Amino acid sequence: MMKKQLWMGLALSATILGACTEEEEVKVKDSGTHEESTDHSSMSHSSDGSVPDDLLVANNPTYAVGDKALMTTDHMGGMNGAEATIVGAYETTVYAVTYTPTTGGEKVENHKWVIHEELEGVEDLPAAVGDTVKLNADHMEGMDGAEATVDSAEQTIIYMVDYTSTAGEEVKNHKWVTEDELTSVQ
Repeated sequence: MMKKQLWMGLALSATILGACTEEEEVKVKDSGTHEESTDHSSMSHSSDGSVPDDLLVANNPTYAVGDKALMTTDHMGGMNGAEATIVGAYETTVYAVTYTPTTGGEKVENHKWVIHEELEGVEDLPAAVGDTVKLNADHMEGMDGAEATVDSAEQTIIYMVDYTSTAGEEVKNHKWVTEDELTSVQ
């Protein structure tokens, strides 16, 4: 009986936490108690699916094109727990970056993710933490052409995904989710 009450309490807590509005989520981010401090309200959730010509298709990804996986990340509201369909899997270096939008506004900190092929002026060598780079990506308004500082860099497999957010928003060709932000559908 005690286990059942514990599980019911955990389920209720998860439901309450999941019911936060986007405004409440941003407040949590601004308070510094949340891993991701970026407000993604201006993020382009969907894309046309185009990828840089020099991006390498992954040879043996954990999740193949067409596979289903659960997202375990919260770059944006509605991602965590949403089922994703893999649209593309690529081998690259992935970066979290901090930048000030070219359109003005507050600095965007620890934006996840930008891939190596979306950086200008870097050749084959990956950028290192602390490097200043120029972004050639349009995931968010004001990102393209912005100067950014690399917060983290990791060689990994990155995925483009389709999903319906936990709030019911349909998202196509979302860029990007890392392999460790996905888990198998049970």
